[in-house]
Amino acid sequence: MDLGFAVMVFRTGIFQLLVVAAPALVIGMVTGLIVSIFQATTSIQEQTLTFVPKIAAILLSLLFFGPWMMQMLIQYTITLMNQIPQMAG
Repeated sequence: MDLGFAVMVFRTGIFQLLVVAAPALVIGMVTGLIVSIFQATTSIQEQTLTFVPKIAAILLSLLFFGPWMMQMLIQYTITLMNQIPQMAG
């Protein structure tokens, strides 16, 4: 396995990681922003108010995007397994 192939494997792995994690991260960030705006406008400074909606939103996003995430990870794993002969050679 040459250096270019190793860099390609790592780069595609990191890209897959970012693509798979993006929906949950974006939904968590948007939910946090909405809760922060709500807290700023109502002057409610309860700490648990920030975590509970974000956790619920991220869990719902995992339920909704979970099959797609799993399909992406399975496809990447199959591609990686098919490239093992090239890594050994």
